Amino acid sequence: MHPEAEEHYVEVGRHHHRWPVLKIFATLVLVLLIFGSGVAVGQGNIHLWGGKGISQSGAPSSLDYSSVDKVYTILKNDFDGHLDPNKLNQGLRRGLVEAAGDPYTEYFDPADAKAFNNELSGSITGIGAELGTDADNNIVIVAPLSGYPAEKAGLKPKDIIAAVDSQPTQGMSVDSVVRKIRGKEGTDVTLTIVRGSQKPFQVTITRQKITIATVKYQEDGNIGYLKISQFSNDTIDLAQKAAQEFKAKGVKGVVLDLRSDPGGYLSGAVGVSSLWLDKGQLVVQERRGSTIVSSEFANGNNILKGLPTVVLIDGGSASASEITAGALRDNGAAQLVGVKSFGKGSVQQVENLPDGSELKVTIARWFTPKGKNIDKQGITPETIVNVSDSDATAGKDPQKDKAYQILQAKF
Repeated sequence: MHPEAEEHYVEVGRHHHRWPVLKIFATLVLVLLIFGSGVAVGQGNIHLWGGKGISQSGAPSSLDYSSVDKVYTILKNDFDGHLDPNKLNQGLRRGLVEAAGDPYTEYFDPADAKAFNNELSGSITGIGAELGTDADNNIVIVAPLSGYPAEKAGLKPKDIIAAVDSQPTQGMSVDSVVRKIRGKEGTDVTLTIVRGSQKPFQVTITRQKITIATVKYQEDGNIGYLKISQFSNDTIDLAQKAAQEFKAKGVKGVVLDLRSDPGGYLSGAVGVSSLWLDKGQLVVQERRGSTIVSSEFANGNNILKGLPTVVLIDGGSASASEITAGALRDNGAAQLVGVKSFGKGSVQQVENLPDGSELKVTIARWFTPKGKNIDKQGITPETIVNVSDSDATAGKDPQKDKAYQILQAKF
């Protein structure tokens, strides 16, 4: 998902009022140490509204609080210490939410809610990495951002963050870990990393402010290369500018590079997908259980329609980037090259509570036009191409080379 990284990227949903953030997620997330998994505004997609949804949880209509009252009575009568009524109430809420067992469903007390909203506004300093969770609820790197501290320190997608400054992350939410990693610019944070079967190791990273050019493009002969690093509020305009230049210069094919793109605004995914699709073609569906909650359609600004296109994805492609890749493939507008994407496809909704606290709750999942569930499953390209450590060290990019080879065979 929020629309942030490491901070999670949150993709913002379409219902009710939207927040100018990316958030996603995701999953997400969402839910970079930029804005904030994945939130997974995705590591995640976040709806900010208070409407009632379709219950799929099977939960009882009310809870029996008698056992809670009994625990409180024992504490009140027997506890040798001071009991803070406010902390007790906050603890009740937090425990109830944590019992849902979803890393992207989280309760924020008023102080945490304020910090969360700051990250939605993009006012964050961090290491430049989107965070999420894996199938075992470990906190993992979704994607390090190109050129920023996390990447420079050698962090990779799927790396597990086992501890932050020696504090274990087991049982912590993505948001909690993100807040521990963030800090004052110029200060250090030490992460304990688990990578595959390797022995855990520590990496110390200096925090910095993150400023990202979300879109880069160039013409390589008769091929247009378009790289999107995240789906932010300027992505659609920049991608349209690139598309117009490609068309003016007569490119015969396009490579859309979404590798290590942790996501961002849902609207960005729709806008970018629309560069290839006819108006009204399905981009993504939001489902709660088997119920379709909403659908997003292309807007018809299809400057690149009909141009042979290859989309590059990898394990750091999440949330909005997965939505875009799935939409273009399912609608026959592109083929995918690379490796399986991250699998951040859940949608979060934020509820404001009377005392200033907030509840972020997973309300739905994203599905591609052909009904593929993105969440935890990801998207597998038709053409699998890996990049080895030796390739990376030598500055080779076999995935991009394969994309160019596929396109050139079509001319």
